[in-house]
Amino acid sequence: MELRHISSFMKIAQLHSFSKAAESLGYSQSALTVQIQQLEKELGTKLFDRIGKKTLLTPPGERFLIYAHKILSDVNEAHLALQNDSELSNALHIGVTDSICFYKLPSILQYFHENYPKVNISITVDDTDQLIDMMDKGETDIIYILDQPSYNNNWVKELEVREKVVFVASPDSVLSQEKNIELDSLLTHSFILPESGSAHRRSLDNLLAAKGFIFKPFLEISSIEFIQRMLHGSDFISYLPYFTVEDSVNNGYLSVLDVKDFHASMYRQIFYNKNKWKTREMSEFIRLAKQQAE
Repeated sequence: MELRHISSFMKIAQLHSFSKAAESLGYSQSALTVQIQQLEKELGTKLFDRIGKKTLLTPPGERFLIYAHKILSDVNEAHLALQNDSELSNALHIGVTDSICFYKLPSILQYFHENYPKVNISITVDDTDQLIDMMDKGETDIIYILDQPSYNNNWVKELEVREKVVFVASPDSVLSQEKNIELDSLLTHSFILPESGSAHRRSLDNLLAAKGFIFKPFLEISSIEFIQRMLHGSDFISYLPYFTVEDSVNNGYLSVLDVKDFHASMYRQIFYNKNKWKTREMSEFIRLAKQQAE
């Protein structure tokens, strides 16, 4: 049983298509078909069914997928163990949400470049749904997101860290001096918020809807840095992950508002597709992200 046949099997299972898997792996479709036929002959069972335009696993194929993942994982671990002293040099593609990109990645990437200068890193910044779609299609190695906890049997979660989300305003704002601000009173003020597609904006909309509140902000914009600049010296309010405003709060540039009975959290999470070969570059990035979270 050849490892490349198992890898091909897993890629077809991931993409539900022989043609897409062949294109992704650099094989002709006929060559890929021969590989799977050889694998099916060795296992003595049919692994795939073609239903309409999709290629789906048979029940035996579903069972073999579990073992296939373990086989390649074990081989990868052996490979890593034998090459621990060699220099990292492969490419690494990371998908991130914007807040993670601007406030968590720089220190990790700086260390990575200083210690592994031969690794070429590419970054895609997008919303959670798009990044998950990229991961499912094998178009990125790792995704690092800020959102509500997510789970899927096809993903491996390497990190989950709770992050509080807060209402913030200028220290000069009247609200900055108040305690136990009522939510309905807070919502009468003018807000500058991230765009509705962002995870923390969606989180706020859901929380307010659950409490029966619906409101529209004065301004919506994707840039958290711009929002912070607009808040300073004004009466505007925003709702942002605390780690994105922590420096501004510590420097007296912004204040966290004391809102009565309102507590909100989101989670930094790192995933990769369970069918993905976990490279040493991926492992090192994950290690650094975990170290940063400690």
